[in-house]
Amino acid sequence: MIDHATLITYVLIVLGFVFIPGPATLLTMARAASSGTRVGIATGAGIAVGDIIHTSMAIVGLSAIIATSALLFSIVKYAGAGFLIYLGIRAMLDKAPIVLNGAPAISAGRAFRQAVLTEVLNPKTALFFLAFLPQFVRPEHGSVAFQLATLGVVFVMLGLLSTVVFAVGAGRLGNLLRRHPAVVKWQGKVVGTIYCAVGVRLALQER
Repeated sequence: MIDHATLITYVLIVLGFVFIPGPATLLTMARAASSGTRVGIATGAGIAVGDIIHTSMAIVGLSAIIATSALLFSIVKYAGAGFLIYLGIRAMLDKAPIVLNGAPAISAGRAFRQAVLTEVLNPKTALFFLAFLPQFVRPEHGSVAFQLATLGVVFVMLGLLSTVVFAVGAGRLGNLLRRHPAVVKWQGKVVGTIYCAVGVRLALQER
């Protein structure tokens, strides 16, 4: 078991981390603003599933392989960056309206699947779990794997809470902005630029 003092410290640190806008937050807000709150929440849920996968990898040691293998790190990094840039280019080139007769431009299911893949292919997340979680593990308190799993689940739940909050806010803002034709015309380009920017940032990050 994790002692209460350690768990409280961990929760406070994670709360500060997840409510500082990062790539996951930007992607969630972009989806919510362009396709509605439901799609934004689905994106946040997909990111949460991706984080669960990273927690599992950290437990079994796959994250350690990514951290020590420059080739594998580069493969995962560029695959994730390429996928984000692909989504961005598609959004910028799409001539169809983002919303038609109130229907979202992308389904919640598709947004969820894309978010899972995007998060899984982010090596920075893998390295974060590998470096961050073990600092709150105390071998003398029991199973290391169980402690890692507990910390990972707490992180995922708090992360999901933050993305839902951002999705609701961005979704409401998007509903107001979409009433103006000029916003609808340029919305896809703005969303696409966000995706491309996050993809380039991921591609340029160092190990």
